[in-house]
Amino acid sequence: MHKGRKLLAGAVAAGLMAMGSMAAKADVQEYKFDVVGTWGFLENYKQFESKFWNETLPKASGGKLSANAKPYTELGLKGYEVMSGLKKGAYDAVHALTSYSAKASPALEGIDLAGVIQDFDTYRKAVDAYRPIIEREIAEKYNGKLINIYTFPSQQLWCNLKDKSVTKVSLKDLAGKKIRTYSRTLGDFIEGLDASAVTIAFAEVVPALQKGVADCGITGTMPAYNAKWWQVVTHNIRVRVGYAATFTAINLDTWNGLNKETQDLIMSEAKKLEEEIWAFESSLDQKGMDCNAAGPCDKGDPGGMVPITPSADDQKMLADIAQNVVLKRWAKRCGKACADEWNATIGKVVGMTASE
Repeated sequence: MHKGRKLLAGAVAAGLMAMGSMAAKADVQEYKFDVVGTWGFLENYKQFESKFWNETLPKASGGKLSANAKPYTELGLKGYEVMSGLKKGAYDAVHALTSYSAKASPALEGIDLAGVIQDFDTYRKAVDAYRPIIEREIAEKYNGKLINIYTFPSQQLWCNLKDKSVTKVSLKDLAGKKIRTYSRTLGDFIEGLDASAVTIAFAEVVPALQKGVADCGITGTMPAYNAKWWQVVTHNIRVRVGYAATFTAINLDTWNGLNKETQDLIMSEAKKLEEEIWAFESSLDQKGMDCNAAGPCDKGDPGGMVPITPSADDQKMLADIAQNVVLKRWAKRCGKACADEWNATIGKVVGMTASE
């Protein structure tokens, strides 16, 4: 093709694409969402959730979509309160953890059962396999439309063992300890260690560890650093007991009031957000461990914790607790049909079976 014709064809194509984009934006409805995000001082809210509602959607919609978005921490909400608010229509959209939403739906726990999965790649496959079940449960139990699912850094054990000269610690050494948890499945895991589970809100963990109300706590690698757990904790036992699976959901009444063009735009941008967070969190996981230990750390001074890599015996104990305590207890409270769905999805990914 002649160079001039190529340029003309390219200009025409670009013009058609621009016209298509303008037409698509013209069909998008105007709507301002009331949104609840996760913790305002953590990366997921600061770098992704807030940006999605305050920048990404407004730009993609030509300014037609906007939001009043605030995190749990600014609103004074507990994580387990937000889904009831979504169901009642108090908020148009929320970012919520499956573990905090499992009271009305034990099936939601199935995506984050303590100790079952030890790497991000396997966890992503499990999420994709279980997505239809999560979508159904959010719709039926909470009147919500699932638009994406993502994660936090891996949830690990952080213990105040008082003496940093101790460099060998096993899971058996945690027997009798008081360990902070935030979900039933983590409580099952802790009891499998012959330890005691204590439920403490995230913001209250540091003083609890400082005062001896808890000996250890469970949270993500970078959240532990950001919340300054390193000031009161001596050891990081690097077993992955969960990933704090998180989803974005829109109230179904709100969702059904949007036209197809608006829904398609939101879903397209939500999928991009999901991919971005997964890529970010998989890299942040190691950074969090480094920052809590000797570094390197681009977030500030390293925390100086003693890192404990689980031994072969620890891994064996972890697998035994996951199969014979965590999965058994969850299957019992969720029921046979629920366990069968898990076995046909996540169970196939991890090679495990949930049964009473």
